[in-house]
Amino acid sequence: MNDKNTGVYDEHQIQVLEGLEAVRKRPSMYIGSTESRGLHHLIFEVVDNSIDEAMAGYCRNIDVVVNKDLSISVSDDGRGIPVGEHPQQKKSALEVVLTILHAGGKFGGEGYKVAGGLHGVGLSVVNALSSRLEVEVEREGKRYRQCYERGVPVTSLQCVGNSQRTGTKVTFYPDDTIFDAIEYDYNLLAQRLRELAFLNKGLKIKLRDQRSAEERKDIFKFDGGIGSFVSFLNKNKDAFPAKPVYIEKEKDNCWTEIALQYHSAYNEVIYSFANNIRTQEGGTHELAFKSALTRLINEHARRLNILKENQDNLQGEDIREGLTAVISVKILNPQFEGQTKTRLGNAEVRGIVEGILLSELGHYLEQNPSVTKRICEKAVQASRARDAARRARELTRRKNALEISNLPGKLADCASKDASESEIFIVEGDSAGGSAKQGRDRHFQAVLPLRGKILNVEKARLDKILANEEIRALITALGTGIGDDFNVEKLRYHKVIIMTDADVDGSHIRTLLLTFLYRYMEPLISLGYIYIAQPPLYKITKNKQVYYLYREEELDSFMNKLGRQGSSLQRFKGLGEMNPEQLWETTLNRASRTILQVKLADAILANEIFTVLMGDKVEPRRKFIEQHAREVRNLDI
Repeated sequence: MNDKNTGVYDEHQIQVLEGLEAVRKRPSMYIGSTESRGLHHLIFEVVDNSIDEAMAGYCRNIDVVVNKDLSISVSDDGRGIPVGEHPQQKKSALEVVLTILHAGGKFGGEGYKVAGGLHGVGLSVVNALSSRLEVEVEREGKRYRQCYERGVPVTSLQCVGNSQRTGTKVTFYPDDTIFDAIEYDYNLLAQRLRELAFLNKGLKIKLRDQRSAEERKDIFKFDGGIGSFVSFLNKNKDAFPAKPVYIEKEKDNCWTEIALQYHSAYNEVIYSFANNIRTQEGGTHELAFKSALTRLINEHARRLNILKENQDNLQGEDIREGLTAVISVKILNPQFEGQTKTRLGNAEVRGIVEGILLSELGHYLEQNPSVTKRICEKAVQASRARDAARRARELTRRKNALEISNLPGKLADCASKDASESEIFIVEGDSAGGSAKQGRDRHFQAVLPLRGKILNVEKARLDKILANEEIRALITALGTGIGDDFNVEKLRYHKVIIMTDADVDGSHIRTLLLTFLYRYMEPLISLGYIYIAQPPLYKITKNKQVYYLYREEELDSFMNKLGRQGSSLQRFKGLGEMNPEQLWETTLNRASRTILQVKLADAILANEIFTVLMGDKVEPRRKFIEQHAREVRNLDI
């Protein structure tokens, strides 16, 4: 039997996508997705061109405007994109930049020595994915304008007047036939633009949103550079020294900036950047920082007799407890590696950064003995706690993936050993846990009930965290280990679903769990393994028909539509009120349930929110509640 496709396959089936057709055909290859992430990526691609002008020393102001008609305008006071005829393409350099992939001033020559947009696809991709794009250039005493539609020029390059300034303004309308929705997140835009302003000290970036009657706007300008960045990250913490240590030096065409400051809490926060690009997987610059810091603190701890001769050296994790640091390098030819191309691979950078830190930070520590002593003493305390944590961590280990004898007794595991199809419900309380265990599909669904509220890990060291029975049960059930033992490949379930009651206590338990997962198992969030169950709030019965409602605001309109006469209404106060069949039908059944995936849109914003909500300081939490009180949709009194 011949079951092969009998379609014709000859030279006529070979497609050649010319110009920007390939971008419109496969947009996700260029911007990651056609969802919100890709939409915002367009804005950042245009902004990056202006940032490159700033890094070259020619731009001091960038304006980003979300217009009422949902177009985006980005303008700068840089040199302006060249408009003369390109020698090979025989059309204006502006049109070349806007219509040809891998065309730009970042592939050699003297246009840019250091640039963030390394692939030369920025403006051309934005042009291709916009229903309309208008560009204005001011340079050499003239103002020029040209318009495009879906990547194709619809007007010639025109000189429209004289100008005494220089710069570029790009206004584009994302194509609604490409993107799922044209909805901009102001907070996401503000977070990235603030970050860019920190990384380019003295640069002023304005953000304006004109979609509502009352314009929303922010101005970001930080003369302290990444020193101001560290102060911003630690603003809700008790930090020392009072002013972050700031180092800035250029060596062998590598511009290095480092800022660091300690705080009284226990989590380590290090953000590293190369040419303004966040290196989430670290790289040679981050390794150099950690290595030099470990060496310096050990040397000073021994010199101050805080570490005795018979004591082992402090480990890097001890020294970095309570550390907030930002490392930024700007180099000529960055090499990015890793799974997501966000690890810096330049070998020469390690020696440069390490040498700068040993010299400059070493000098600071010698000149500030009280700060040095405090850092060393904090590291020694962390070392003692680490030993206790190591002993506690042994309780969370399993000898191998097939041995289940070490799993917590309260876990009702699933039969499947295939992590890709397995899911675990982290359930609040034994009552709801009992219903979930009876109602689940035992083949692929596991249930772990937690008793009460777990420890707030924002206020505790790892040894105390691992002494908490509920946290140990969770770590053991997931199988990944924690700290140095953490290995995401050992995760036993590819859906970890938090299922708590729809009340204040349930929300608090959910937040405590998310705080733990973010601080100690962050890859589970960034890789998309964490979910939140959405159990119903109401059960409505009429004429033997049963309806479930999941949102408070739906109740009145639904009841009016259904008719209140003869209807019975039940409000579920907790998961324990549901019988197993109801829980399966509404919350467990893959075919009918709704679950929300927890996404990490921005690690810096997440870090700030967790610090505010779960940290020691009351005042920032009060301000947060006051600011966001009107946004609350569900509050049980």
